[in-house]
Amino acid sequence: MSRPHGIPLPSAQRSSDSNETESACADDKQGQPRPREGVRQLTGAERVRTLVESNASVSLTLIGARDSHGAEEFGTGMPVARTVTPDGDVILLVSGESAAARAAAHAQDDDLTAVIEITDVAPVSVPHRIRGRAWLAGWLTPVRGDDRADCAALLAERHPVGELLGLGESLDTPADLLRGGGRPAWMMLRLEVGEITVDDLWAAEQVDPEDLASAEPDPVSPHEAELLQHLHSSHGDRIAELCGLLGDRGARGMTAVPLALDRVGLRVRFTGGAAGGSFDARFDFPDPVTDICGLRRAMRALFSAAAH
Repeated sequence: MSRPHGIPLPSAQRSSDSNETESACADDKQGQPRPREGVRQLTGAERVRTLVESNASVSLTLIGARDSHGAEEFGTGMPVARTVTPDGDVILLVSGESAAARAAAHAQDDDLTAVIEITDVAPVSVPHRIRGRAWLAGWLTPVRGDDRADCAALLAERHPVGELLGLGESLDTPADLLRGGGRPAWMMLRLEVGEITVDDLWAAEQVDPEDLASAEPDPVSPHEAELLQHLHSSHGDRIAELCGLLGDRGARGMTAVPLALDRVGLRVRFTGGAAGGSFDARFDFPDPVTDICGLRRAMRALFSAAAH
């Protein structure tokens, strides 16, 4: 099936946080400067793949479907789990009673278009806490036939939740549902992705869906929330020492909060100081890390440089 572009992204300019009506990453509003060109960073596809595989908040919207009030698009809740197949499709686990499951039960190929929106929120308390959003639009169908067991195993590998136990073997087929058979408690849906947009701390850009399958999620991501919370609560003094690496930008009295962590470095949000306001600073590791052991070594080297 070809993947034409142009599927509408229903909320690409709308914040789900009522206190933030601008784009989550507008430099002049959020104090989140984008990196200079040439700075080492994850690609757009890697950042999106990381968000899809993460525990960040996700919502699913059907395009062209109508709710009880006649609205032409409506949210269908939050999938319990999601992952990416080797072909670049996104597999979603949703309630069998959800609007998405009911609409997709008899969907064929490109009958039903949908958008998933992933919102990345910093795991520590900082001003302008939303770090970014990603939107993936495409065509939604149930996972059928022999693919169900494979997709259930893939979901269970990435998200070991109890709802997945026996899912690949026990789901009723869409035909059974249309004949009045019992509706399964959970259903796996496949989103064949046709368009991707990401707007985050790095950039606002379109991502080629073909790149999603080959992109690797960031290896630090599964541990990021716990590590940032630990750094903030137990090593705030070490984070504050990083101010010494900023040269003229550094100042006494600033508050430093670790905002983001990935395989290429640490991002810290500084607030206060003589000038007031806030700004972000990136502290790159000497080399990209591939595991927790490498991350520990990189963090020790970073703190050692700040101490001297």
